[in-house]
Amino acid sequence: MKSWETKNGYKIYKVLGGRSNSYLISYKNSNVLVDTGKASAYSRLNKNIDSIELANPEISSLILTHTHFDHCQSASKLKEQKNCKIIVSEKAKEFIENGYTPLPKGTMTMFKLLSRIGRMLGKHRFGYRGFEPDLLVKDNIALEGLHVDIIATEGHSSDSISVIVDNEIAIVGDAMFGIFKNSVFPPFADNIDEMVKSWGLLLNTSCKTFLPGHGKEINRELLQKEYEKYTLT
Repeated sequence: MKSWETKNGYKIYKVLGGRSNSYLISYKNSNVLVDTGKASAYSRLNKNIDSIELANPEISSLILTHTHFDHCQSASKLKEQKNCKIIVSEKAKEFIENGYTPLPKGTMTMFKLLSRIGRMLGKHRFGYRGFEPDLLVKDNIALEGLHVDIIATEGHSSDSISVIVDNEIAIVGDAMFGIFKNSVFPPFADNIDEMVKSWGLLLNTSCKTFLPGHGKEINRELLQKEYEKYTLT
């Protein structure tokens, strides 16, 4: 299982990969899960978490980087079974109540077509079971007792947020993708200008490693290069 560790001993485990990534942040007796993946991956998610030797097996919080189905489809079930608090952007409230967050627009021709098809299929194909959030993030917050900060990083979706761990590693959801060589540009985003601004916010941290919701980790040098490319065009 791929993992990372900060200088102060915060450990991040990639507990789900493939279709979409989920990460577990562990520090002393505290465990925070970031994203859940699809409902079909729930058993694998639990199995991977159980395989980690944690000081405390309890998950205190679930942070959702955004509420597209492939990142939050197991949120309701996880809360019921683990009794964890759900933290999400306040801009997701209406989506959660409806059990559906519209798919983002495509940023390239093929993905624009896929997005249109997906939006036609709508909630029936890309919905999720609604849940009650415990904390709605308006702008930026810090988790109590942990060096973990949550910042708004809109662009891919209006409710996108990123998790800054020990000011070294950022878990960024779909603010950037790690699936294309020498690129972090997402194939789907509702607002490209806002997304690029969010890259700037992430570069304003001291993070050197960025963990996306899809694909491999991204280094600071590549993000800086992409940010400069899209701010100069």
